[in-house]
Amino acid sequence: MRSIQRIVRGREILEGAGVRLRRLFSDDLAEMFDPFLLLDVFDSQDPSDYVKGFPWHPHRGIETVTYLLDGLVEHGDSLGNKGAIAAGSCQWMTAGSGIIHQEMPQESERLLGMQLWVNLPRRSKMTPPVYRDLTPDRIPTASVKGGEVRVLAGECAGVTGPVSGLAVNPTFLDVTLTKEGSFHLGVDPSDTVFAYIVSGQGLWGGREDDLSREGDCVLLGDGAEVKAEAWDTPWRFFLFCGKPIQEPIAWRGPIVMNTEAELDEAFSELREGAFLREGR
Repeated sequence: MRSIQRIVRGREILEGAGVRLRRLFSDDLAEMFDPFLLLDVFDSQDPSDYVKGFPWHPHRGIETVTYLLDGLVEHGDSLGNKGAIAAGSCQWMTAGSGIIHQEMPQESERLLGMQLWVNLPRRSKMTPPVYRDLTPDRIPTASVKGGEVRVLAGECAGVTGPVSGLAVNPTFLDVTLTKEGSFHLGVDPSDTVFAYIVSGQGLWGGREDDLSREGDCVLLGDGAEVKAEAWDTPWRFFLFCGKPIQEPIAWRGPIVMNTEAELDEAFSELREGAFLREGR
């Protein structure tokens, strides 16, 4: 049974053109969270915290996963794609060999969501870019004791999510429990497993000293099973699992490769207008 190895609460930062968010982890903890690189969460009822957005910027060598519980984010990219991520929707973007895009939150009563970066192994870093836009009707729900689970990737209670066949075989679950609810999931013992607590509080592994609360990012230790129980209140959390890559990480801003030479090449291509590989 997996128990808490570490809890991180991150720090408040300004990102993009001036978006206020909380960065739970990044390059300082990337080895510990491998294959996950970064987790940003945002929650604001003040549009001035986010409307400046994330203007045009490049990505290479990673996947970005944007999931909204409230609000609206419009996006566009160098391939001509345009759209919006609405409440209850997810965008899973494989940047692969390279893409230039923008993400612009729109004014709303509340903007609540997260963005996760997933590393790609060396063999997949230069794969063609792919978008997976998941509207609420495409995200199936599994029933658990005293709750429900939205399955975005991986499997839970016999329900399989729409995102599959990716390099690190990820699981992404949005778990909501009543105050008497509980959740069990068998996991690969070699996987990295962590959770972000959206609201409420609960126990991991049935141990009262393994309590986590709203705002915690919880890295779970070794084991082949995850057990979570709500603690006197309804509890909502995101659960992520993925196979560690265990390769060198060279990271500069929005681009993550294996070597500094590969980073130099990517930024040289950006300056020379040769960054995008699609259609070559």
